Formats: sequence, structure tokens, C-alpha cells
Amino acid sequence: MLGGRGAGKTRAGSEWVRGIALGDPDFAERPVGRIALIGETFSDARTVMVEGPAGILGVHARHERPTWSPSLRKLEWPNGAVAQVFSAEDPDSLRGPQFEAAWADELAKWKHGEATWDMLQFGLRLGAHPRQMVTTTPRPIPLIKRFLADPSVAVSRVRTADNAENLAPAFLETVLGRYGGTRLGRQELDGEIIEDRPDALWTRDGIELSRVEAALPLMRIVVAVDPPASSSKRADACGIVAAGVDEGGTAYVLEDATASGLKPPEWAAKAVALYRRLQADALVVEINQGGEMATGVIREVDPSVPVVSVRATRGKYLRAEPVSVLYAQGRVRHVGALPELEDELCDFGPGGLSTGRSPDRMDALVWALTELMLRTRPEPRMRVL
Repeated sequence: MLGGRGAGKTRAGSEWVRGIALGDPDFAERPVGRIALIGETFSDARTVMVEGPAGILGVHARHERPTWSPSLRKLEWPNGAVAQVFSAEDPDSLRGPQFEAAWADELAKWKHGEATWDMLQFGLRLGAHPRQMVTTTPRPIPLIKRFLADPSVAVSRVRTADNAENLAPAFLETVLGRYGGTRLGRQELDGEIIEDRPDALWTRDGIELSRVEAALPLMRIVVAVDPPASSSKRADACGIVAAGVDEGGTAYVLEDATASGLKPPEWAAKAVALYRRLQADALVVEINQGGEMATGVIREVDPSVPVVSVRATRGKYLRAEPVSVLYAQGRVRHVGALPELEDELCDFGPGGLSTGRSPDRMDALVWALTELMLRTRPEPRMRVL
């Protein structure tokens, strides 16, 4: 099921799980005994698929509701059916268990999509008719493209507007007015798969070729920060991207921790926490927005963190172009999937993003890779992630 935000995908998945677990004749000939539930992270699976307003617990009547054991990551129905919860961040957790059915939510955002999907297929080996349901806002990743080309896959599509009676009118008015007809709106609201923008600096195929499961030992790591101009609700996001470079001069984009709606001390704390977790060498901070305020607020969080201040003297496209060339030369790798960042890269052309928004994730990436690959850098330290 490919659908827009708020289109009812989660409710559909929850009702499907309820139907097969209870043996509802509209869903299954008999109750399905063992079910896998896979979310982008365990937190997503718990808060959206199980406990959320449209989650599995919410679609059951009280007398038929399963018992939820968060510590065991397990749902158990009165009739003996059992559903186990998994995170797509840990594909190997699907080695060993076996199932009759599975519900995979937001697959297009899974960091280890191919590996997790493969492990799930090996586990779907019980019963006469193993089955699985995928609910996701689409992105043009190879896995979803294969589904659409496979005649054995039943495809449903649903738009955000199709579920209007269950959504706040102000929400619909706002998002349709701002994003309706744009590339982002067609993907996030209409559930369409949007291919590459012809004049974009990056391509989906190029990024797929750059993807790896893990980085080699890294000589230097930086966390780049592209601060918003203000902390209002309508402010741009704070771009936060971590990257490193190995001994052979290949860069690895490690994480996109970009966040919206945070006040300066909050995004500074988030950037410093990522710096500490990765044992990075420096924070690279653009100071065009707010001048020295950006570096000052970081030093208030942790005065020991080395901060490299950078100032934009050229437009975003001119800054990004040399970095896109590094990708074309095969000198940059993405560790796992970074869907929101990759969407920005493949939608950034001479006129910016098609939505007119600021490319905050891309800006942070450009600063990180510029610092690592296009500047004279200090003597590195070897480390293994």
C-alpha cells in the first residue's frame, strides 16, 4: 500500500493484522499463529504500529485485544496468535524466527532495507500461504520498484485527501496549499513515486551505487551544522550531518540528524551529542546565519568541543557542485539509507529545491564533505566505527 501522509496506511495495516490474527473471513481462512511486525526502529514500531491511535491495540474491541508485553516485544491474542516486533535497524534479529505473515511499515525509510527484507523472506516459511503487507510513503528505491514490476504483488494507492474526514481541516488546507502539485507533495501527499529531477546534481542510481553497510576505519570524522536563522515554528530545519574519511581518501556519510523546531540550545545539544557518540574531531558550523551566535551556543553546551567556523561566500549550487563531483568520481559512500537527505540531494538543481524550501540537510552535507575532502585538513587520527 503506497500512500500519502495521514492517508490511513497505519490503520489499514493494523486492521489487516487484527483480521489475520483473529481469523476474520475477510482476511484469512483461519487465524494466523505467528506474525512479524517490522518498523523503521523499535520505537516507531511500538509507538505507531502497536500503541498509536491507529495501531493494533486501538483497532481491537476490548474482549479480543491482545496482551502487549513491551519488554518482550510481543503481542499475544487470547486465541494463541502471537506477533513479534522487530526493528529494521537490526536485520539479523530476523534470523531464526519463523512466521506465517508479516506487516512492514514505512519500508522506504528503512536504513537497511534490502538486508532486512531478505532476512524477513527467509523467515516467512510457516503455513500453507505465507503473506506480507507493506505500508509506506513511496520513494523510488530499488526494492519498491521491484514490487511494482512484480505481477504477484497486489498494489494499492491512497492519497492524503482520500482520508479527509479523519484529518483536521486546517492540516489539509495547510499542506495542500503549500505542497499540492509540487514534487514533494506528489510523493508525500499523493503517494506517487517521483523519479530524479532532470537538472539535479545527484541521481538516485548514483547514490544507490555509493551505498555500503558500514564504513572502513576512518582517519577523521566531523559533524557539520547548518543552523536555522531563527527558532520560530516556521523556521528552517537545523541541518546536522556527520561524515568521515578513510586512509584512502574515500568519504563516508554516517548519519543525518537534522531536526526541526528546536531552539538553539536544543540543536546545539543534539549536534554535540552526535559529536561525542561518533568520537568526532570537530564540529563544522556555518556562521552566516546569526554570526557568532551559532558557535557561542555550542560552546555553552560544551566549551571543550573544537568548532570550525565556515562562512558561505558563494551560492548553494556553486558550493554543492564540487561535492556532487566527488560522488560522480566514486569518492563518497552512504552508510545505510539516509532517505530525507537523499530526497533533498536528488531534488536540488540550479533553482534550489522544487518546494522552495531551504536544503538544510544538503547544506550540512556539503559543509562536512568540503571540510573533509576539499580543504587542507589537520593530521588525522585512525579510528574504527
